[in-house]
Amino acid sequence: MLLNYAGRIIDLHQPKVMGILNVTPDSFFSGSRVGGAKHAHKVIEKMLLEGVDIVDIGAYSSRPQAADVSTIDEIQRLSDVLEMILKNFPDLPISVDTFRSSVASHVVKNYGVGIINDISGGTLDVNMFETIAELGVAYVLMHIKGNPQTMQMMTNYDNVVCEVLDFLQKRITQLSLFGVKDILVDPGFGFGKTTAQNYELLKNLDLFNVLEKPLLIGVSRKSMIYKTLNCTPENALNGTTAVHFAALMAGAKILRVHDVKEAKEAVAIYEMMS
Repeated sequence: MLLNYAGRIIDLHQPKVMGILNVTPDSFFSGSRVGGAKHAHKVIEKMLLEGVDIVDIGAYSSRPQAADVSTIDEIQRLSDVLEMILKNFPDLPISVDTFRSSVASHVVKNYGVGIINDISGGTLDVNMFETIAELGVAYVLMHIKGNPQTMQMMTNYDNVVCEVLDFLQKRITQLSLFGVKDILVDPGFGFGKTTAQNYELLKNLDLFNVLEKPLLIGVSRKSMIYKTLNCTPENALNGTTAVHFAALMAGAKILRVHDVKEAKEAVAIYEMMS
């Protein structure tokens, strides 16, 4: 439960909170979107005051049917914000949300990013695993079917829990063969799963501890919550906190969230019970 972040050790025995920063105009939750470095600076300051442990920056919306973004545009969006972070928050652990090996290489080599969060688990770029090994950074391995444009048309499973576990185990083996040691696993809630399948994963989340890798959970304000509660993403915070607590009880070590304060409070209550 120790994560090597660019030579620093992050102790995951106490669950950590990863704040979401979307440098995109079309992320599904409007409250997570930032319009450039100046806005990002204010958002990060607020996250730090609320106790954020890691900030995850994405420049390619992964919502269903999201528009494609060119590699050049993705790099430019990320670079503007990462330059600001390097200048103003040099000690803040940063994760970059990308499925492109060229983008991963750019942000690590130019800005010292220590975690690459890949929604595709290496399926959308055949060079990703080798690149992660060469860069020597931590890697978030997530399950998905298809890509952001097609994933919600690919929800056929015989057994969603077994198939997601099998996918993650096989990809962990491949990463290990490349020499990648610092791996976090993410079941991919909402990525090629129906609402019922998402809750089947949640009910069996403790089974993912068999992978012997820290478990990262990204459920914040997603449709599995707001559709169940018949509300909007903007009104799904209470439901999100409930799911976060269930995930913590099942062994989650990192919560990837839009709302840092509330997630930190959930962790604090969980810690009192553990």
